[in-house]
Parts: sequence; structure tokens; C-alpha cells
Amino acid sequence: MKDIVELDVYKLAEELSDMIWQQFDTWPEKAQRTMGLQIIRASDSIAANLAESYGRFTPADRKRFYLYARGSFEETKTWLRKAIRRKVIPSTEIDTYKHLIDTLGPKLNAFIKSTQ
Repeated sequence: MKDIVELDVYKLAEELSDMIWQQFDTWPEKAQRTMGLQIIRASDSIAANLAESYGRFTPADRKRFYLYARGSFEETKTWLRKAIRRKVIPSTEIDTYKHLIDTLGPKLNAFIKSTQ
């Protein structure tokens, strides 16, 4: 079995959370205090749950954490939509986020399906 950090799905999750983390500092204080901390927690949780699943013994236990990762992914998408709609994320960054989300989502679903 590959190490978690070698998996594309994990790398993409880390890339997304790092991108959000870096951009947070450019946001207005109101956005940071409200949705900013929420989106950081949600996006960090995707990779964290994938990693935690690797430490679990039973397939059912691992699957539960994979599903937590998918839930955190959906939450992250919700916060990104809000940030875009509220013009917190610059229009020049939207395509980068969209590409990352469009790549990570199917890979996450395929990863979950392949481990069942």
C-alpha cells in the first residue's frame, strides 16, 4: 500500500487547503472572522480525514473517514461558493479553484469507490 502522501487525491486536498490558507491573509477582517476560519477548517479536514483513515484497522472504520473527507470537501465547496459570490476571492483566482475542485471531487469519489 502506498503512503498517504503519495496519493494524488491526498496531494490535491493538500493543494486546495494550502491555497485557501495562503489567500486567507488577503481577505477583509469580516470575511476572515466569519467564513475564513470555517473554510480553513473544512479544507484542512479533507486531507486530515484521508490520513486518519490510513491509521484505521478495519475497512468499515477506514470507509467512515473517507466519507468524512467527502463531507469536508462538500463543505469547502459551499464556503468557496459563498466567498466567490461575496467577492472575497478575486475573479482572477476563480478558475484555479474551479479546476482544483473539478479534479479533486472525481478523484475523491473514485478513491472511496475503489476501497470498498
